[in-house]
Amino acid sequence: MEERYQIAARQDMQQGLQTSSSTLKFLISRNAAAFQEALETLIRQAENYTSILFCNTYRNMALEASASVQELFTDVGLYLFGADVNPEEFINRFFDSLFPLVYNHLISPGVTDSSLEYSECIRTARRDVSPFGNIPKRVVGQMGRSLLPSRTFLQALNLGIEVINTTDHLHVSKECSRALLRMQYCPLCQGLTLSKPCMGYCLNVVRGCLAHTAELNPHWHAYIRSLEELSDAMHGTYDIEHVLLNFHVLVNDAVMQAHLNGQKLWEQVSSPATSPDRRLRAQALGVYIKFR
Repeated sequence: MEERYQIAARQDMQQGLQTSSSTLKFLISRNAAAFQEALETLIRQAENYTSILFCNTYRNMALEASASVQELFTDVGLYLFGADVNPEEFINRFFDSLFPLVYNHLISPGVTDSSLEYSECIRTARRDVSPFGNIPKRVVGQMGRSLLPSRTFLQALNLGIEVINTTDHLHVSKECSRALLRMQYCPLCQGLTLSKPCMGYCLNVVRGCLAHTAELNPHWHAYIRSLEELSDAMHGTYDIEHVLLNFHVLVNDAVMQAHLNGQKLWEQVSSPATSPDRRLRAQALGVYIKFR
């Protein structure tokens, strides 16, 4: 009978803990889900804005650009939701893939249906000739500062849920089981079914049972402060909504800058340079144009 009462006392304790933390866990879970859904909607909207830019303003390259746009925003989503991808790499990859389209359609439109080798030569030239000026670096800086706080905030919310789940499943020692038994069920042996332990006694027993869990308290307060700091960091100049929804504006500026400097870029890409890589690219372009 004593063992049965000890099991019942532990179950009562466990249920009390889960009941007290369920509201907080639900609050964090609901906000984490809402935040993730908002980010997904924001990514889709930013991708649509960029696709519409090409369809309306650069229609002749819209179809070819669609894959690069989709890949970029897929990588944005993967990064925000915790994947091991590098924003600087996927942003530069996007502008690398954009340059051959701009070159073929706006700078040197006489060359059509270019081979993969030709496009690769143009693509690899992008970082040497800087056709888009400092815009790729601006995008890397803006996205880096806006994506990281949102990514960390979402991870922090999920971490809070894990912590609550861990404390929900309390390991009860023998001493705690006996103390809970005396507090809750000993009066029953004397027929005192309506007798309740005093508040002070209850608090002492619970403090003893939760002594090791109480060590989490300062860390939990630090966690709350960190969430507040992250929340503040997501506002202002590098607000993720502002950065993503204005990405298409920077893409348009980048394309226009390359178009305006088209003659200079054509000369840089077409003429041999001192570096072996540039000479090889120029030779490949020369051979390609010759046979065209």
